[in-house]
Amino acid sequence: MKNILFIAIFFFNINSFSQSAYEEFNAGLSKLKMGDYEGAIENYNKAIEIDPNYETAYHDRGVAKEKLNDFYGAIEDFNKAIELDPQNSVFYCNRGAAKGKLNDFHGAIVDYNKSIQLDIYNAKAYYGRGLSKEKLIDYRGALSDYNKAIEFDNQNGKVYNNRGVVKYKLKDYKGALSDYNMAVKLDPSDAMAYCNRGSTKIKLNDKNGGCLDLSKAGELGFQVAYELIKKYCN
Repeated sequence: MKNILFIAIFFFNINSFSQSAYEEFNAGLSKLKMGDYEGAIENYNKAIEIDPNYETAYHDRGVAKEKLNDFYGAIEDFNKAIELDPQNSVFYCNRGAAKGKLNDFHGAIVDYNKSIQLDIYNAKAYYGRGLSKEKLIDYRGALSDYNKAIEFDNQNGKVYNNRGVVKYKLKDYKGALSDYNMAVKLDPSDAMAYCNRGSTKIKLNDKNGGCLDLSKAGELGFQVAYELIKKYCN
């Protein structure tokens, strides 16, 4: 009878232990989604204190830290999450993004490679690797990755915008214009896409159309557009 009672209490305690960590995690997740990153970190801290092997809590705390521009802290949390779950594609992808923010583009590419190895359909990993390759002046490699990112997710305007930038640098101006058109279609509030499209139209001798796009970019808050208007439109 005593043994049965001990086992019942033991499992009850284990269940309460896990449930409490889970509740703290969910509270952190809710705050993360609402943009309360500091509050989210507090809940994730509690979840990890209760369960030091809660890999998703480390990961999501890393995401919150990255949102607060604490990239080194984010990488530390992603490291721990990967240590606990080395087969999670998302963990490597987000660590790659944090490394990219610290200008460690080679390190970022290593993480994106691993992320893609674990999930060949991870559009975000292809996009992130493309960004890193673009920073390293590997425009052909970046273009290939942006193509893959769009193949697996054709609703992300930022990818079209960045692919347009690479095509422009490769002197494929008509291809760049097509991508900027799609970027603006998917996100009509993307000031940078309007600015890039305006510059490309001017390059293709459509000065009126280009200046209208630059004006729209300026209205949306992209101040660089006004400098381009002074140079090309006045």
